[in-house]
Amino acid sequence: MAEPELEVRRSARRRRTYTVFRERGRLVALVPARMTPAQVRELLPPLVEKFLRREAQRTLPASGDELAARARDLFRLHLAGRTGAELPAFTIRWVDNQNHRWGSCTTGEGSIRLSSRLRGMPTWVSDYVILHELAHLFVPDHSRAFHELLADYPQVERARAFLQGYEHAVNAEGGGEPD
Repeated sequence: MAEPELEVRRSARRRRTYTVFRERGRLVALVPARMTPAQVRELLPPLVEKFLRREAQRTLPASGDELAARARDLFRLHLAGRTGAELPAFTIRWVDNQNHRWGSCTTGEGSIRLSSRLRGMPTWVSDYVILHELAHLFVPDHSRAFHELLADYPQVERARAFLQGYEHAVNAEGGGEPD
């Protein structure tokens, strides 16, 4: 496996701590300014490895069957009590051609498609999008009834804000205006 690209940023404000995170798809390490190159070479690889391991654990399943199982679990936890109905038959899959939507649902067919852009996002954001699309199986529009279905998911507002912030950053970087 190829070694991931790592940008090292030195900070005069940091004294002892160092951290790794992902920014716009690349890994970034924040280290104290006084850290020597030898210390960086010695201390960062285990931290990067730990970060990548945790990141892999919190990503969504790749296969349709595992994704469907996750969707059913999310339905049971957050929507079943509000719908008062069984989850209708549905399919769910990743797609690479949704660049302006996070997900979509064809209610008549029960077909849910998730943008592959979600794969690198926190699971609470991806879970929100899955729940959002599952809710469309019961309420096809974005009415008050639709939003009431999502009220049991504790990360609703946080996930919406995350996605809006992400879109804003992407549009600002590309010079485009939000949709």
